[in-house]
Amino acid sequence: MTSRKTWIAYFAIDLALVVVFALSGRRSHEESLTLLGVFQTAAPFLIALTAMTLISRPWENHSRIWPTGVLVWIGTVALGLALRVLFGATAAVPFIIVAAIVLGIFLIGRRLITTFIVRRQARTTAS
Repeated sequence: MTSRKTWIAYFAIDLALVVVFALSGRRSHEESLTLLGVFQTAAPFLIALTAMTLISRPWENHSRIWPTGVLVWIGTVALGLALRVLFGATAAVPFIIVAAIVLGIFLIGRRLITTFIVRRQARTTAS
């Protein structure tokens, strides 16, 4: 069981990673990096991440890769893209591919790193 403070901290990291995704995408396309511009790009994915995080019951184990991490990743991409289109933006195939890869690296990668750190701390404490 993950403590409330811990899963909220992990969720905050995931939110920050989605914002980094939006920032990097806007920068690579030489789009404005204003707060409003970044928010418009990130918002559909932030909403999707929040929904998928709550569906995945993070208080049980927010850093589990399977099925929690995969559910959060795939759901964030799919729902985020759907919301993006509903909000009037485009979702070209190259963007879908990049979003899936980058968010996969970020959201699954964070869980891999977190799991590694927690296991290492547990071994250190046990020694």
